[in-house]
Amino acid sequence: MHRNSILNYFFAGLFILLLSACGARKERTLFNAATDVVTDTIKQVYVVNDQGAGEIYYKIKVNDLLAVRNLQDREFGAKSSTATATMAVGTNVTSYQVDAEGNVNLPAIGKVAVIGLTRKEIANKLQLLYGEKLLVDPIIEVTVVNVKVTLLGEFNKQGNFLLERDNTTLIDILGEAGGINTKTADPKTLKIIRGNRSNPEIIYVNLNDINSLSSKKLILQNNDLILLQPTKSSALSEKLQGINNIIQPVLVLLNIALLIFTISK
Repeated sequence: MHRNSILNYFFAGLFILLLSACGARKERTLFNAATDVVTDTIKQVYVVNDQGAGEIYYKIKVNDLLAVRNLQDREFGAKSSTATATMAVGTNVTSYQVDAEGNVNLPAIGKVAVIGLTRKEIANKLQLLYGEKLLVDPIIEVTVVNVKVTLLGEFNKQGNFLLERDNTTLIDILGEAGGINTKTADPKTLKIIRGNRSNPEIIYVNLNDINSLSSKKLILQNNDLILLQPTKSSALSEKLQGINNIIQPVLVLLNIALLIFTISK
């Protein structure tokens, strides 16, 4: 085979590999959607399959896990045989599950109907019940320990984050995650997948524009999935590094082949 033909085949193969690197960012990103192309053009917030306003105040549902604390007594409710859940901050808290009838079984006061109530409404209700039966002027705090969002991608910390308060915003959770990875993240590509997983609402956010903060869509909902893509250059660099690891031994073999071809000519 002629030397130029060998080189032509080699560079043609290299060109094909470089073309495949153009899709590197998509390969590194989970849960891609056809509408993800808008991330290159959106100015602030863009919503696909808008499903209207979400819950401003979360209402308790069957199987929710409630953590109940008396802020005047840290030991209150800590010693119980009920299930223990792990909070986003890593501390263990005793939790009580809402049963199929919408009740939660709590120490000293027994079953309490909580279905459909907000966290504040439950706290007020428990303050009255505990004040009548056990505690003096209790200050009750209620946390729903299974209400969370999930961060995946180019954040400084990934994983599940508890929505401890009503009206928790995207910025609140980004703060808990330590922000985005400024070396690899593309701030124009943040995406929130919300609601029914078979027909989700998708919210695209350009973090570069301060006006994005005014959108009510950035008030987080239970089970929101928050994704952030790498920059194209970062994804391409990683892809090329992988390609380079393949090409290097190929170059060695090519040099040996050319050497043999030259000697035998």
